[in-house]
Amino acid sequence: MKVGVQMVFQSYGYGPEVTDREVVREEVHLGVLADELGFDALWPVEHHFADYAFCPDNTLFLAHMAARTQRISLGTGAVILPWNDPLRVAERIALLDSLAEGRVLFGVGRGLARKEYDGFGIPMDESRERFDEAAAMVIDALETGWIEGKGPFYPQPRTPIRPAPDRTFRDRFFCVAMSPDSVLAAADLGARMVVFSQRPYEDQAVAMATYRERFIERHGGPPGPPVTCDFVYCDTDADRAEAKARTHIAGYLTSVMQHYELASEHFKDAKGYESYGDAVDLLQAIGLEKMCEMYLGVNVWGTPEQILERLRRRREIIGPFDLTACFRYAGLPLEDAERSMRTFATEVLPALHDDLAVV
Repeated sequence: MKVGVQMVFQSYGYGPEVTDREVVREEVHLGVLADELGFDALWPVEHHFADYAFCPDNTLFLAHMAARTQRISLGTGAVILPWNDPLRVAERIALLDSLAEGRVLFGVGRGLARKEYDGFGIPMDESRERFDEAAAMVIDALETGWIEGKGPFYPQPRTPIRPAPDRTFRDRFFCVAMSPDSVLAAADLGARMVVFSQRPYEDQAVAMATYRERFIERHGGPPGPPVTCDFVYCDTDADRAEAKARTHIAGYLTSVMQHYELASEHFKDAKGYESYGDAVDLLQAIGLEKMCEMYLGVNVWGTPEQILERLRRRREIIGPFDLTACFRYAGLPLEDAERSMRTFATEVLPALHDDLAVV
């Protein structure tokens, strides 16, 4: 199992004494530490305009981390394609991979927040078409060294990518797939499926089976294992771990609800986001308290033994998977995040690298 570290650049929950510059400094610190502790990849997000998360260019951040780290892979988690020009994406990824000497993992996504689409002046109703058009252009450009497009959103004359990409991304391509149409898009693109731990894995397993079937149909062979993204707190003291999880992992869920307006009815009328309207109905039916308990139930926290048991149960449901763990979020102090990361690296990571140490 590969185990990465997700970086969300969140000031939500930290108070005014933690400036945006301090948030960036802390993420850099944890990124360097992740390399030293033996984690497999860094996965900074792309988000804009809000204390929920602000990393407007994860390729720029990863270029810095390429110079600060030695061996860890550098993943975009993810580049939100409808907010970026495909030519510039291909150029940035090619340059980053040259700087990082082939350590780049290229992850893409479609974006969900209305306020971010509004900030860019892009209608959310165009997100699926923009994503599909851009994704095909970028992945082809990274394979051939040339980009061109004849679609309505990104008309592009045939143009070389320089520096020229000199390594394939076909086995380093990832796509966030949290809605039914994104599941199919990820499979059609030949990308590895990435999901966040937001609902029971019995439900996720259905989407993963659909993805796998579609991938085999389109590409003639099975995909790599899915990647699950969790908000993690690891502590040798079970009571302290639970208290931190109920404060900060639950706090992160609150930030998600606010940023994405998950109690709003607008998803029901947003083209391509109809499945999120069902999530609104679920929230209204069960209430925020039960939603929080469900969220805590699917993310990874506790003692090292509890965490390993949670991940073993997940593997029984969905089969082999890779893990991306976020350690800094929702007001969790840096010293707590670092202690959690160090404990996880010492007590959990070796077993995960040894396939959960289960024969």
